[in-house]
Amino acid sequence: MKNIIISALLATAGLAAGHLSFAADVGPTVATQPSTSERLVKARDAIKNKDWQRALTELNAAAKSDPRNPDIHTLLGYSYRKQSTPDLPRAFEHYKTALSLNPKHKGALEYIGEAYLMDKKPAEAEKQLAELEKVCGNKTCEEYTDLSKAINDYKAKG
Repeated sequence: MKNIIISALLATAGLAAGHLSFAADVGPTVATQPSTSERLVKARDAIKNKDWQRALTELNAAAKSDPRNPDIHTLLGYSYRKQSTPDLPRAFEHYKTALSLNPKHKGALEYIGEAYLMDKKPAEAEKQLAELEKVCGNKTCEEYTDLSKAINDYKAKG
């Protein structure tokens, strides 16, 4: 009886070992997708190089995996706005999504203000500037000074 149990255990172990070696031989056949943070790095690099299509590709993929990330939506808005033919409706859509996720997102506040200037709505841009002053707690944070300069330049041209 003891020999039968040992033989059964050895046979089972042999089957399991054979199964494991088969599983190890198969390996993963699907390539892993880049992570959201890897996509953001690639998108920021593309933005730096003004490669808007590549930035949009990376950012849209990142938004699918992390749809509640305000940084992704801010950069999507920026990329849509900065293309050679700006897509302001899509830019506004993403800026508003970013701000709904984080109403104090300084980048989104600055960029939506700049988009309002492109859309010839300086009063709306000034509302964003006032909001930036509250969020920053001063008039010296980079986002505030950048939007303030853009508003002043807009007024000087108009």
